Amino acid sequence: MLKRPEEIKALQQLLRRYPVVGLVGARQVGKTTLARTLGKNAASSATYFDLEDPEDLARLADPMLALRDLRGLVIIDEIQHRPDIFPVLRVLADRPRSGAKFLILGSASPGLIQGSAESLAGRIAYHELHGFSLRDVGIQNAEKLWVRGGFPAAYLAATSAASMDWRSRFIKTFLERDLPQLGVLIRSTTLRRFWSMLAHYHGQIWNSTEFARSFGVADTTVRNYLDLLTSALVVRQLLRWSENISKRQVKSPKVFIADSGLLHTLLNLSLSNDVQAHPKLGASWEGFLIGEIIRHLGARPEECFFWATHAGAELDLLIVRGRERIGFEMKRTVAPQLTRSMKSALADLKLGKLFVIHSGSSVFPLAPHVIAVPLKRVQTEIEPL
Repeated sequence: MLKRPEEIKALQQLLRRYPVVGLVGARQVGKTTLARTLGKNAASSATYFDLEDPEDLARLADPMLALRDLRGLVIIDEIQHRPDIFPVLRVLADRPRSGAKFLILGSASPGLIQGSAESLAGRIAYHELHGFSLRDVGIQNAEKLWVRGGFPAAYLAATSAASMDWRSRFIKTFLERDLPQLGVLIRSTTLRRFWSMLAHYHGQIWNSTEFARSFGVADTTVRNYLDLLTSALVVRQLLRWSENISKRQVKSPKVFIADSGLLHTLLNLSLSNDVQAHPKLGASWEGFLIGEIIRHLGARPEECFFWATHAGAELDLLIVRGRERIGFEMKRTVAPQLTRSMKSALADLKLGKLFVIHSGSSVFPLAPHVIAVPLKRVQTEIEPL
């Protein structure tokens, strides 16, 4: 198992500032391992509860009784199984000079974990854990990470076949067991079909009418499917950026399968050669790089957009923080060139910088404020926000 010191550091900083910290991420992404590592490194004692363990569930039959006298770091894994614990945590977090800090782990976004946001407002900070990134595995393993994805078990599998098998089993278990445990009542076969169809639209602008027609349901129903998989942290919606400029702009979000390995499994692509020969090659590469750039910059979801006009101008990724606007274009080529879309984005969006991420080896300017940066030098050439 790879060490993840940056994630540990981020959690430690949050625990110093908040009485409760929520660590959220998709199932099997490494939350439990990270939490146990944090507990071992804690200055004081750490107590661990796993809400999928019957013995720990019994220990928490009366959560106030079980938790009120604990000190040090208290870790509660799979918190979504016991939303009734959130009001107890609120009471414990409000105690003066409390000797305990609480780290709660959940396999969904806070919005899907009923009660967390409402009960602990102002007392909790969330940290979203993704799979392995290039920072974790090293730039020399970029293609392996792209093809297999960032789930630890998939990336670290002994063979490509074993990685593919793990990802296939993950998808099946996720649909048949994990989502129902979150209260999702939609049939697993329906969501599997939707998820697979979404994989073929990876990197494209969401079209609810087309999906609704394929499923024979209302637009709002398929939109609910999309939002559900997004809340379960296996789909990314990149919202469109719009402002009052003269050109007509695309308003729907762009959709991505959040993990490139799951994307390739849903498309039945096992090996690198399979991915290289598939029509979704460019879109897969784009989604992978977008995820890496967002994580490297430390950008929040509400700061990340794409931009497109009906005239055809596009920008793969726009980061907006305060008055600063930074654009990114992803090009799977060793010799990127300045395009009309880039010129349009610079002028219309008033970008401070536009980075063109490419597959070559050199950093070079394409135009004023436009810099071509190879993937292997992103971490050294582009500063985090």
